[in-house]
Amino acid sequence: MEPASIYAQIHQFANRADPYSLYAELRKTPVARQEDGSYVVSTYEEIVALLHDPRVSSDPRNLADPPPYEGLPPSFISTDPPEHDRLRRLAMRHFGPPHAPRKVESLRGELLEIVTGLIDGIADRTRADIVDDVAYPFPVTVICRLLGVPLEDEPRFHKWADEVVETLGPGEGDMAERVKRRQAAVLALGQYLGELAEAHRKNPGDDLLSGLVADEGPDGSMSHLEVISTASLLLIAGHETTVNLITNGMLTLLRNPWLIERLRQEPDLVVHTVEELLRYEPPVHFLSRRVALDDITIAGVTIPQGSPIVLALASGSRDPAHLRDPDRFDPDRPYIQHLGFGGGVHHCFGAPLARLEAQIALRELTHRLVNPRLVTDPPPYRPSSTLRGPRHLVIEYDRVLPYKPVT
Repeated sequence: MEPASIYAQIHQFANRADPYSLYAELRKTPVARQEDGSYVVSTYEEIVALLHDPRVSSDPRNLADPPPYEGLPPSFISTDPPEHDRLRRLAMRHFGPPHAPRKVESLRGELLEIVTGLIDGIADRTRADIVDDVAYPFPVTVICRLLGVPLEDEPRFHKWADEVVETLGPGEGDMAERVKRRQAAVLALGQYLGELAEAHRKNPGDDLLSGLVADEGPDGSMSHLEVISTASLLLIAGHETTVNLITNGMLTLLRNPWLIERLRQEPDLVVHTVEELLRYEPPVHFLSRRVALDDITIAGVTIPQGSPIVLALASGSRDPAHLRDPDRFDPDRPYIQHLGFGGGVHHCFGAPLARLEAQIALRELTHRLVNPRLVTDPPPYRPSSTLRGPRHLVIEYDRVLPYKPVT
């Protein structure tokens, strides 16, 4: 079986529930050229090297055959230094160090309150969908509050965010049609956020969107279109990846009930559990928008300038050359180094918040659900092979315990 056909199989929906045996085959050729001219990198050491290589661009406009214009300037994850650094610093001023060093940690009580309310909402029954009832509404509520987006507008932006995610990166279906759908969703979301940004400019509040439109720091300020692109990125990435992390986490725990009992006895174990989840069942499987700015030789293969590069993060995190017994879920590993948040200058902007959200959600679910069990295994999955996670995760349980502070 040729590496190209293995890579194609990974994106087939039939393999969405378990792509990991295919990743093992893919790693036999660490850098594999595909029929479309892209180079897929699947081993840990090589992925890390390219994540930190300045000859690798994140700007698709550097491709030998650039994709069609999407109607908005690229967000900072699709740009290179120094433009990337300027935009990221402007966004970070309102979200984390050095200007707001305790921003995420200060949200802990509010996050717990949201999760507690969601779990209380399923206490009058013995069957629930982890996605619809907890894993989706939790991070959506959080990112809406942080950004200053009205939660009641969720039905509007949900369909646009879904369309952007499902047309992201490599996948099945006609590429031209997927690009067309993605452009329409990006423009619709951009128009909505542009109107919201103007409203915040006139009546600013204590939220990220108000900060983005009003800030005048050492790096100047964002243009109107840059605000829209940044807000779109934060709104989508701020909940879509965390939905998958929490859902993949509950699925893994339910398949390993001994670990649920351990988490009840050792609440602090949830920190290592989330790190192992980011390695073992990550929410993001591929970084597909990378470009070689020069000829790059890696693992004996020369990637020509202008070629697209795909970094198979989920494969790299399970590379047996990186750690022992990679296909076993083990939160007691003394060394949990993963690619769940990427790396280099593009290391995930929202990683601290995603970690905290997953820790709180999984801790509370395991402490309050009595005898939780899967209804269907494997569950139905979302279409995307890039942002991989169950569409639904239906469980049954005997009852829900009242909230009690975890000590």
